[in-house]
Amino acid sequence: MTALNPQGGDPRLLSPLALAFVGDGVYELLVREHLLAQGNAPVGRLHSRTVELVSANAQSAAYEHIATLLTPEEEAIYRRGRNANSTRCPKHTNPAVYRRATGMEALFGWLYLSGQVERANQLFAAVLESREGTEEER
Repeated sequence: MTALNPQGGDPRLLSPLALAFVGDGVYELLVREHLLAQGNAPVGRLHSRTVELVSANAQSAAYEHIATLLTPEEEAIYRRGRNANSTRCPKHTNPAVYRRATGMEALFGWLYLSGQVERANQLFAAVLESREGTEEER
């Protein structure tokens, strides 16, 4: 994955929800690449695993595993996303979980737009390491 910032502006100037909008796609693409790297599988199963790994619950749990790895700037971006005033929260999701997931998405969006794709890959690898036992059970 390569970074894309067509306007060339400072991504820190974007709203946290705009960063989360981009980060949602970035995180999902990382998940899809990871699943395909595990081998060919029926599309229905790939989709189910993708939905499971990009859910608000999964992203919130992922943050708990990478929190200590974040730089102060990354932590600040995460907090901006977490504290953003979103207009809605899915009714089946705890608002605190949803806010942590939004923070994760903002972080990955910021990393992508600021050209720090390798750092996004490092953090995503740390998320995967934390899930290793869970994935082996599937």
